[in-house]
Amino acid sequence: MYKVCFVEDELDLQAVVKMYLEKAGYEVTCFEKGADAINYIGSPVDVWILDIMLGDDVNGYDVIKAIRNVYPDVPVLFTSARDQDLDRILGLELGSDDYITKPYSSKELVLRVNNIIKRVYQKKESDTLTYLDYLIDVDRRQVTLSKKEIKLTTLEFDLLLLFVQNINKTFSREEILESVWGIDYFGSDRAVDDLVRRLRKKMPKLNIGTVYGYGYRLSQ
Repeated sequence: MYKVCFVEDELDLQAVVKMYLEKAGYEVTCFEKGADAINYIGSPVDVWILDIMLGDDVNGYDVIKAIRNVYPDVPVLFTSARDQDLDRILGLELGSDDYITKPYSSKELVLRVNNIIKRVYQKKESDTLTYLDYLIDVDRRQVTLSKKEIKLTTLEFDLLLLFVQNINKTFSREEILESVWGIDYFGSDRAVDDLVRRLRKKMPKLNIGTVYGYGYRLSQ
């Protein structure tokens, strides 16, 4: 399990992002103050996420300098609500790997972390999945059947990945809503039924079973 250290002084945001990262399979350690984060350097961390303005007089720039003195290559992602051009340039000069501006989507942040993990730690792993005769290119978000591309929307592709990466697992409609739309989605869970219907129509070989009164399951 990859370890993420998230340094953020907005505690509500910290809690939400931590939950998203943990749902994505990461082990997450959080700090509000930069001094506490610096004291944590030396513990195993695969990705650091640093807000620039923190809850004490130690800022994110101070933290990344301390990290780079010990670990020149560990990935660091900066977040900030300040002037993004100035912060991005300074962050890159100090050795950050990515930068995201507040307010940001927690789901987008997780995708950024996923991309960093894949680029740094999973270079030799395949980025193509297969299900029956379907080829699924995760990086390009492309599905082909007999070398012909099947056009999927963003939500359709996210649902497909959820199913293919969890063969034979039953998902409730609520779980699908949280995984595909995000926990901040407000609306009817019948949106799941419509999305499954569309995916079945575009990919009729998918063996998506309905668990009546509960949700759906993809089988081989």
